[in-house]
Amino acid sequence: MAKLNLSTETLQKLKQLLADKEKTTFNFLGFTLNLETNCLTDNMKAHHTQSFSERQIQLLATLLSHYSQAHMTALRCKLIKFKELPGGYAYEGAFSNRAIDPIAHFFGNNPQALIEKGKLLNSTQLSFGDASIQITSLPGIPLTYILWKAEEFSASANILYDESASNYLPTEDLAVLGELTTVRLIEAKK
Repeated sequence: MAKLNLSTETLQKLKQLLADKEKTTFNFLGFTLNLETNCLTDNMKAHHTQSFSERQIQLLATLLSHYSQAHMTALRCKLIKFKELPGGYAYEGAFSNRAIDPIAHFFGNNPQALIEKGKLLNSTQLSFGDASIQITSLPGIPLTYILWKAEEFSASANILYDESASNYLPTEDLAVLGELTTVRLIEAKK
């Protein structure tokens, strides 16, 4: 468990973004943030000693602070590549190295594992590639992971965003969210 030190205003705004306004917890990517105590729990490590690095705490606090400024908007149901987000082309190489390539590396020989481990993050199975899932990384921001297994060529993957994603977070934060979601999938595999 870790304390995120989010402002009272940020915690209230996060609560307003929830469908159930009576809830006192904000769940995302296998984490639970208690909106009353500011404490974060890693549900994937519930049976183990939980420790968060200072960097993880800062990253999550910053991401949630920025996300709390969002206004819920309807999904456009149009999937786009990261480079199609505003300014996404500038981060495309780093995004691929940090978020996409690790998926191909860790799941490329066993695409079914992506589907199985995605369930720990409440994913929905899709029918793209050899394996695909959609994970709601934060409410309103689904990420679609598509994996093609290694055969004649190396495994490959992609991550697609709903076209509405930039209404919630700036592109740099969407890159961080993609990387964080990938890290959580890999942690689930381990």
